[in-house]
Amino acid sequence: MPPSPEAQCRYVGEWVSTKLRRQRTADDRELEALKVYAEGPCEDTIVRYTPAP
Repeated sequence: MPPSPEAQCRYVGEWVSTKLRRQRTADDRELEALKVYAEGPCEDTIVRYTPAP
């Protein structure tokens, strides 16, 4: 995880975008980690993605 809080939110947003784009799943541990950011410092982060062909 990047040290800067702003970079962390961008990283998490891009990670989620990639997971959604590629229709990848996340295990319970990963979901819990992402939830911490989504409900905390990155709650205003918007995730945009285009599904892969």
